Amino acid sequence: MDITTLRIAATLVSFVTFIGILVWAFAGRNRRGFDEAAQLPFEQD
Repeated sequence: MDITTLRIAATLVSFVTFIGILVWAFAGRNRRGFDEAAQLPFEQD
C-alpha cells in the first residue's frame, strides 16, 4: 500500500462523511429542532 492509495482512501472517506452530513442536515425529521435552534438568539430571558 503506497501513499497514493492512502490519499485516495482519505479523500473517499472525507467525501462520504460530507455527503452524510448533508443528508442529516437536510432530513425532514430534523427540521423542528433546527427551527427551534434558529430562534434561540431571539428569545428573551
